[in-house]
Amino acid sequence: MGPVPWPRLLLAPLGCFALLVLPPSAAEFSPSLDSDFTFALPAGRKECFYQPMRKEASLELEYQVLDGAGLDVDFHLLSPKGETLVFDERKSDGVHTVETEDGDYMFCFDNTFSTISEKVIFFELILDNMGEDGQDQEDWKKYVTGTDLLDMKLEDILESINSVKARLSKSVQIQTLLRAFEARDRNIQESNFDRVNFWSMVSLGVMVVVSAVQVYMLKSLFEDKRKSRT
Repeated sequence: MGPVPWPRLLLAPLGCFALLVLPPSAAEFSPSLDSDFTFALPAGRKECFYQPMRKEASLELEYQVLDGAGLDVDFHLLSPKGETLVFDERKSDGVHTVETEDGDYMFCFDNTFSTISEKVIFFELILDNMGEDGQDQEDWKKYVTGTDLLDMKLEDILESINSVKARLSKSVQIQTLLRAFEARDRNIQESNFDRVNFWSMVSLGVMVVVSAVQVYMLKSLFEDKRKSRT
């Protein structure tokens, strides 16, 4: 899927998760192994999101500023105890991974330092060791007997399936990030295109004015200003 122009207010999930609006300016994601999101952050605003995590799991978060003056934003990541784990000041992108404990992790994007420019922000969440895959494997084992008689044991099948699943997930993540990079580059190129066109028109206008002044001055040099006598 090629990049499309981002609307001024884009609040649609790209991954498979549910978004619940929580006051003030907060949202919570349903448990998911991989999810991504793109939204518009108005000038002077701060948006926060919550992600419930389990103990000894892993939370990886990557964000990019796709559009907006300066392509920068403040980023905060807080633990369930309210401790600041990560703080990025005026960054255009970042990747952070933390080992988690039970509770809700909060991450915020802050654009309060900007009074004019709206920012379009993309971020992706990758959750590891959430306990779902292990439960699925145990469920498989309940329905399999006599695995010693098979040339390939159940563990080998599961290992192959998990390997394919991990590689497919990684491919999807890379493609999503490439689309985000492409969208940001396209926004930059369109901004440069508009700027070049504007200054080209200004230069053209100046050239026309200068030419008109030169023609007028040359014409005035050859005019006979002496009054005829009667």
